[in-house]
Amino acid sequence: MNTGVTMVIDPGLPTGAFTDLVASHGDHIDLLKFGWGTALVTKDLHRKVAVLREAGIGCYFGGTLFEHYLVRDQLDDYLLFVETAGATHIEVSNGTIPLSQHDKASYVERMARYRPVLAEVGYKDAGRSACLGPGDWVAAIAEDLAAGADLVITETRESGRSGLARPDGHVREDVLHAVISSVDPRRLLFEAPTKDLQVELIQALGPSVNLGNIATTDVLGVETLRRGLRADTLIQLTPAPVA
Repeated sequence: MNTGVTMVIDPGLPTGAFTDLVASHGDHIDLLKFGWGTALVTKDLHRKVAVLREAGIGCYFGGTLFEHYLVRDQLDDYLLFVETAGATHIEVSNGTIPLSQHDKASYVERMARYRPVLAEVGYKDAGRSACLGPGDWVAAIAEDLAAGADLVITETRESGRSGLARPDGHVREDVLHAVISSVDPRRLLFEAPTKDLQVELIQALGPSVNLGNIATTDVLGVETLRRGLRADTLIQLTPAPVA
């Protein structure tokens, strides 16, 4: 049975649809991310968080929101917002703002005093991400884990075409191989918003790979991929009959 983390991204569903999502598919969701800065303009954020709490699902805000507060020098306000809203985790990233890896790691260490931290490696700009070689990824992940990150997220954006993913939507194999050769995959959360990335990561790391940025419409689809109930992984994950 799959034990990998499935992180779903909420792009701003209406509260009724959000409640239905958790009631229908919550058994297959471990973490929910309120995408980018949507939390600040969500009227019923507290109702959504309450629904997640009742279902035993952790939640946090997208790293872009952390960067929004950081670049405005309002980190204390961000922590107050996290506390007031009831988020269970904090994402620390430098995907958009000019923040060095070393400085980001210092914020990982600081935020870990308040909540379990999900630290993100990789940039939202595809050109900037392409400049990160396999060794850079390994070093950044190691630094974030050493700073106290609970998990390290590998960026691919909501499009699945940046960060760990190539512009054509497939995994950067040189980076993936370098990373999993150096880091326990259980400490990684791979953003995989498309079926191509989900299949490639399950085929490379097995059904218990941690997958993130799963669309609300794809929760059951990912679960079937993990269980070999879809053509893409059926042969690999279905045990041979006993002779």
